[in-house]
Formats: sequence, structure tokens, C-alpha cells
Amino acid sequence: MYRLVNLSLKLLVFVAVISSCKTVVHENGTSVESVIDSAITELYKTRSEDQLAALTNEQALAMFSEQEKEVLATNHWMFDANVPVTVSVMRSVKQKIIPFWLEESGFKKTNMTLQNEMTTYEIWQKQFNAGKVGLGINGFENYGLHYFVCVGPQNKDDDLVLSNFFPENQYVGIMDDGAFTYHDWDELVLEGVPAELRGQKLLTTIRGRGVETHLVGAFRKTEHPSSGVPDQVMLTWSSDPATGIDIQWRTGTSVNSGSVVYWEKGSSEMFSVEAEKYVMEDLRLMNDRFCNRFTAQLRNLKPGTTYEYQIAPQNEWNEDYTFTTENSSDSFSFIWFGDTHFSPQWGELANTAFADHPDAAFFTIAGDLVSDGLYRNQWDDLFAYSANIISQRPLMCVPGNHDNRLGLGARMYRDMFSYPKNGPAEINAEQTYSFTYKNALFLMIDATSPVEKQTEWIEEQLKNSDATWKFAVFHFPPYNWEEPYFDIQKEWVPVFDKYHVDMVFGGHIHYYMRSKPMKNGEVTDSYNDGTAYIISIGIPSKTEDYTDEPYAETRKMEGQFYQYLKVEGNQLSYFAIDSNKTVADTFTLKK
Repeated sequence: MYRLVNLSLKLLVFVAVISSCKTVVHENGTSVESVIDSAITELYKTRSEDQLAALTNEQALAMFSEQEKEVLATNHWMFDANVPVTVSVMRSVKQKIIPFWLEESGFKKTNMTLQNEMTTYEIWQKQFNAGKVGLGINGFENYGLHYFVCVGPQNKDDDLVLSNFFPENQYVGIMDDGAFTYHDWDELVLEGVPAELRGQKLLTTIRGRGVETHLVGAFRKTEHPSSGVPDQVMLTWSSDPATGIDIQWRTGTSVNSGSVVYWEKGSSEMFSVEAEKYVMEDLRLMNDRFCNRFTAQLRNLKPGTTYEYQIAPQNEWNEDYTFTTENSSDSFSFIWFGDTHFSPQWGELANTAFADHPDAAFFTIAGDLVSDGLYRNQWDDLFAYSANIISQRPLMCVPGNHDNRLGLGARMYRDMFSYPKNGPAEINAEQTYSFTYKNALFLMIDATSPVEKQTEWIEEQLKNSDATWKFAVFHFPPYNWEEPYFDIQKEWVPVFDKYHVDMVFGGHIHYYMRSKPMKNGEVTDSYNDGTAYIISIGIPSKTEDYTDEPYAETRKMEGQFYQYLKVEGNQLSYFAIDSNKTVADTFTLKK
């Protein structure tokens, strides 16, 4: 767990762009992306897995021609200056290997330093004439604190203007104490900025950019590689749960088409739906770089009906492939988890929950499904641990900060799931969405995206719903002992109060907490008037050195939990259950 801080709208626009930036082509017709891609492709042809794992920085650098090195030295970060400038590059002293291009291109290490609470930065400088400034990669080892830059005019009387940035939408701040440098951690601020740099233009970045050229220690394996046999079969909803369901699965790249054959249980009449295919790439997954993922959307199903299905082509019949559409009653149950982090212990707990509560209509995870959302091998583990569950019950989730990793975006998360595309216009589709199941509205909110840009959508969903029960699911809990989210308290909590959201489910802080009824930021008399804010953790955890929470009804600082909720018309029964099958918390609500 680490803190993903409260980012402004302006900053998150930058983060979204930098994580999906356009390829910039060097004068010789190549880009950093293409140079690295070609290098990795060649490595797969010429090196064993052991050699890939043992690759050194010297070996990595030796792979590239002088022309390619020039691309790596100039095309990573670029801008134009209208007057002659001095460019300062701030790099962490904890980064053991100095980027190869820094000294070679004429940067000189100064005696100046500055710091934040994580590290001290040494300062390198070079003078540039007016025109294009091109800076190089952070290195081949993917160090977690990328360098940042400030720019000042050589002639202090010049009016400096910077333009034509790559990555696009570069945020330009002011170099001074208290300034932030990383958009995915903007509370990590500078201290001890040298006087001669104060007031210069500060170019900020995200920590995760080092992954773009990661070669040393970069190569991973999956314990569950794709094959010609469909696996990772998973149910989700992107339409009305009474009449539709989406079925996703994975194969190796030798399988180029697929379909779902399905029928009502007990019927001999079969139907078939062709699936949409896309190719997923994890460039550094050395034993399964590419796989095919398929999504079939079944529509016009009968409400309250159990269906059986099979994936075609498929070698073996699987009798467990079933699902049931929503019926017309006002009773149902579901199960939710806090952080799961692709843990095998979570897998054990999830399968216990499924066995003990076969009535659960669906499962949900409140973010941090994995620990690095760009590592497909972690998703492979997650789906392997839950294979028997997700092929029979829809899995409806929201991303956490680990799924939306280090400011690089949640592309792989989106690729994995087929969810409603009814979220806010300015938020990536399927990261925030809503669905209604029977008499309950579920607001599935991506708290790693701009908070302010989702408030109006949240209110519209609540205002236009006549559901008896209203739930909100998102990763960052607004009330917690360690790092309360004041932006969420300001933006979303008043809307939850206005329309009386019954429960808010979150994770991120690795413990269990259920609040007393909360309204207007204070404890109120009844859950019929206030909201229950609940935090949970789906992996083994132990929290120490915690502080008081006067709004907390109950807390568990050690353990591993799942939550089972049973709705019966106007009554809701809630249970938090630990890995020993002990009920750790329970209460009942009546409307």
C-alpha cells in the first residue's frame, strides 16, 4: 500500500496523456518506443530466460547502435525554448547508475542539491541555444523516482516561453520549496531548493516513466501461460443483468476466433454468439508475450433463468460453466472484498466464501486486485486462484492505485474486464460505471481518477435512481485513521448524504473498519439517516501504531476478511467473516 494523493484536474489531465503519449520519431525515423521494442524482440531471439534475467546495464547499453543511443539520449523528454536556456536535471542520489547520456551530452554535475522526504537529488546542468531541447531516458533499471527538470533563461531579462512538449500537456510549475515533482504523488514536495533555481520553470513527471526503457531486471514469467485451450473464463455485466451477460476468456495466439454456445438448463435448443478478439501484449513477459482475449456479449436472455454454456473451440466439456440471470424478486446476496493483490491466501478465502455462500449473485473487489496493474502475470495468478468462481458468478470491480500503477494508467485493467460504459465522459470508460441489480444501485467509482470530474455523474446516478438500497464502491476510504481523503469528503460525501447512500465500501488502508452512521462529516443516530463507511482487506494483514477513530463502530487491526450481504426487500443483513470462518462483524438494517 502507498498513498496515491489527491490530484488536481490539471495534473491528472497530464497523467492521462503521459501514460498514453504519441510516439515521437527521431530525425532518423525511429523513436524510443521502437528502439526498445526492437531490442527486446532481438533479446528473445538470442538470449535464454536465465540470460534475460541476468542482463546487466552494460550489456543493455552495448545492444544499441550509436544511432539508437542518440534516440535514447534525446527523444525521451523534449521541448522548445524561445531563448537560450540553462537546463537543470535533478536525479536521485539513490539511483546507482547515472543515465548513460547525461555526461556524454554535456551535462555537468554541480555542487547543488535539493531533497524531498524520500531522497536527495543531485543537480546536473547544461546550456542550450534557443530551439529544441532533447533529454534522454531515466535508465534501463526502472528506478522508481524519475528525474525531473527545471529551465531558466541564460539572460535573466529574457521572457522565457517553453512549447512543443513531449510528452504532451506538460505541466509547468514554479521551482521553489513546497513544489511537487510527481503527479502520482504530489504531496512529495521539494525542500532546500537552491536560491539560483527558485522561480525557474519546473517540468514535472510521473514516477512510472522509467518502465518505458526497463531492461535490467525487467523480464518476468507467468506461471499460467496461455495455450490453445480457453482459460480465464470470466463473467461480467455490461448491460441489464436480467437479460444479458458478458463472457470473457483467454487463449494463445494460435486461436484466432471463438464463440460461446449456450442454452437454458434442461433445454436442447442451443444458441451461439461470436466473440470479439483482441491481442494483449506484455512486452517483458518472456514466456507469454502475446495472448488473445475474447469477449462474447449475450443478450435477450430470459430473466430468472439458469443457463449452461461452453466456449468453442474447446477440447473438454466443463459442467460448471453456468450462470443465472436476475429474477424479479427483491431478495439477493453478494460478496465483496477489500484489496486482494493477486494473493493465493485471498484465493483460498474467496473459494471458501463461494462454497459457504452459493447464493451470492456476484462478487466485487474494491480495488488493488493486483500489485502492479501492468504485469500480466499477476492478473494470470488472480484469475487462476478464482477460476471456479468467476466462471459462474460475475466479477464486478473498480481499480485501485496498484491497478492504475505509478501514474501509467489502468490500460491492462480495462483490457481484462467488460463493464458498462455509462460513466462520466472525461473518465476512462469502464473504470467508473454503475449498474442496478434488483432493488439496489451500485456506484462503481474509480477513485484514482479525478475526483471533481465525477461528482456530477454520481449525483445524476443517485437522483435518477429509485432503488431501495444504494451502495458505492471505490478504493480510497474517505474516513480512516492513517490518511483521510479530504477531497472525497468534500466532493462525494455531501452527495451521498443528500441521497442517502447506505454503504460505502473501500480498501487501501490494510485493516477492517465499520463506521458509525455518518452524515455531514459527523456521527448521527441511525443508519437510516447516515451512511456506513466500511474498509476491508482481503489478504492477511496486521496494522500497528494506529490512532483513534472516534467515528468507528468496530475495527480489526489484524486479519483477512470477506463481506457477505443479504438483501431481503427492505431488510439487509451484513456479515464480515475472517479466514477462520468467524463472524468478525455483523449488523442489520431495516428501511
